[in-house]
Amino acid sequence: MNALELSKLLELSMALSKHVVGQDSAALKQYSKTLIFLLNQCVTADAIAVLSGDKQALTILASNGLSEDAIGRRFLLKQQPRLNAIVAADGIVSFAHDSTHPDPYDGLLLAQENRLPVHACMGFKLMLPNNILVVTFDSLRPESFQSYSDTYLNMLSNIVLYQTQRVQESITFYNQARAHTAIQPPKMEKKHALVGESVSMQRLKAEVELVASSDFNVLIQGDTGTGKELVAKHVHQLSARADKPFVQINCAALPDTIAESELFGHVKGAFTGADKDRLGKFLMADGGTLFLDEVGELSLLLQSKLLRALQSGEVQAVGADEIRVVNVRVVAATNRDLQHEIKQGKFRADLYHRLCVYPLHVPTLTERLDDIPLLVGFFLEQLRATLNVKQVVMDKLTLTKLLQHDWPGNVRELEHCISRAALKAKHQQWQADIIEIQQVDIPIKSTSEMSASLISGTPRSQHQVSMKSAVEGLQKQLIIDAMEQNQMNWSAAARQLELDRANLVRLAKRLGVDLKKQFG
Repeated sequence: MNALELSKLLELSMALSKHVVGQDSAALKQYSKTLIFLLNQCVTADAIAVLSGDKQALTILASNGLSEDAIGRRFLLKQQPRLNAIVAADGIVSFAHDSTHPDPYDGLLLAQENRLPVHACMGFKLMLPNNILVVTFDSLRPESFQSYSDTYLNMLSNIVLYQTQRVQESITFYNQARAHTAIQPPKMEKKHALVGESVSMQRLKAEVELVASSDFNVLIQGDTGTGKELVAKHVHQLSARADKPFVQINCAALPDTIAESELFGHVKGAFTGADKDRLGKFLMADGGTLFLDEVGELSLLLQSKLLRALQSGEVQAVGADEIRVVNVRVVAATNRDLQHEIKQGKFRADLYHRLCVYPLHVPTLTERLDDIPLLVGFFLEQLRATLNVKQVVMDKLTLTKLLQHDWPGNVRELEHCISRAALKAKHQQWQADIIEIQQVDIPIKSTSEMSASLISGTPRSQHQVSMKSAVEGLQKQLIIDAMEQNQMNWSAAARQLELDRANLVRLAKRLGVDLKKQFG
């Protein structure tokens, strides 16, 4: 090891020792950004990343040289042999340029042209009390890391480990101090993590963390497709009830005839067809969380029965004499304006106040456009495994197109759009190791394109249509789009179009909307 290398290591150690640790949940992420900046001065690489997780999966805390969507990806170690090898080993792990193991960042390096695979890769792990950090270095040049001696790289990793442990101790001390004034939730499964770093999502995450540590009932409000169910699971996983049942029921699919049995259970012989005892959702969720999805769809009769259970904490199965006490936390969700429903006499005010002890608002996708690259990465990593391909990426022009769309169906629409595009791209590029989604695979219009189309219209010389035909054509397309975005749910589509459900069904029938032909 030469004098220059010693000097770099000394500067790295001194700079890291001066890092001021923040006292919030983003402290480790901020430290990771500083670490990458300093490592760039010690090792020449096209990309450096710091990942966090456990022995099952890793996510990127910070990176330099990787595409925006890389941050949203969750790397399962059983599917990523290089990351798995780094986690399993002690010290620096290097991979030969001709290694048969796929690199997790293939197609994701900003320096790449024509989606060439990464040629040089190395990394090391940092074992911390509560999690594992992994630092990776990648380069397109096969010989990039050969000039660094093992001694230099081992000393570098030891310095980083020592300073990172110091940072982690400071964060742990802060968390322990918080424990005196707040309930500390257990570690949450990453599969229920909320993807997004926009201002609105950071606000939502902070609100979720706050209310999860309590036992208050929660009302989650947001448009269709925003991810209300995921937020409910997030609340449960961050709560002291995380190891207890999470039971959910879709109130929109709950007819009055069976609703009481579904919620509270029944005994054998209680009614025709009741050939055995059945637990209701309240008893199934005893000790845990009951998620009432689309609670605004409940009839007034069911609302009164639900209110009685919430007020007393007692349930009585249909046909039973025994009254049972349950310990259930209720998390409800709706895309309706329940306060407006109360004024219309469609929802009970007393039930609303029982449910809405702590309200949570889930932002629409247009309120969090900055999160689209992260969401794209999250979905593409899932599709990589689903489609059984080495890598799925998206070109910049296509990503820009996604950012310009208005997304009335929110995150769900984005997910379905990307899934369709990935399937098309795989079909067209079936021989390629790295599947690239391009604009042609995503037939959506940006907001500006749609506006221009409406303003300019279609030249009369091409299509001579009556006003009635044009209006009916537009109505027909709006109905088809709304039904697709709401998974063929008439009630949800009607709310999106601000129509009565029955009127929407009649209009679709009059216009000849054939949903079977459209969606199979």
